[in-house]
Amino acid sequence: MRNLIKISAIILMGTMGFQNMNAQRIQKVNGKNIINPYYSRTDIKILKLPNSTWKKVLNKDLYSVSRLNETEMANTGKYNKFDGIGTYYCAACGNALFKSDAKFASTCGWPSFFETIRPKSVIYKKDESYNMERTEVRCGRCDAHLGHLFDDGPTANKKRFCMNSISLEFEPIVKKSK
Repeated sequence: MRNLIKISAIILMGTMGFQNMNAQRIQKVNGKNIINPYYSRTDIKILKLPNSTWKKVLNKDLYSVSRLNETEMANTGKYNKFDGIGTYYCAACGNALFKSDAKFASTCGWPSFFETIRPKSVIYKKDESYNMERTEVRCGRCDAHLGHLFDDGPTANKKRFCMNSISLEFEPIVKKSK
């Protein structure tokens, strides 16, 4: 009986590890494929990691934007004029951020949304860089820089979440065949 319990526990733990591995993101860092162990589309636990840790698991461009607050050039991001149907996640940690039905066409040069997927999916910080006063939008799970919030959106809430494409990852809705 004890052996049966031990075998069951080993199988269960192995299965859990395999499922967790599938939820992780592989990125090319310094020419090597690296598994980001902090990437999960289901875990909403807050991550408090130093930039030195993120530098080991994020590619150079994503690290520069998400951890060093850089911005991709206007009209260059892959999601700027993209209109797929699905969900946008934080490219650094997998946190769900926006649904595609909250995306709208704007002329700002970056993908824009009028609402987040849930209230705590993002956090806000005052940004006074470049002699401007703006509201910075960061991932609510890993504190990655995503973009900025402006009050000129198309809906009643007047919000425009102006995001860097590189900080986002898109997962399309897969239609099930009958």
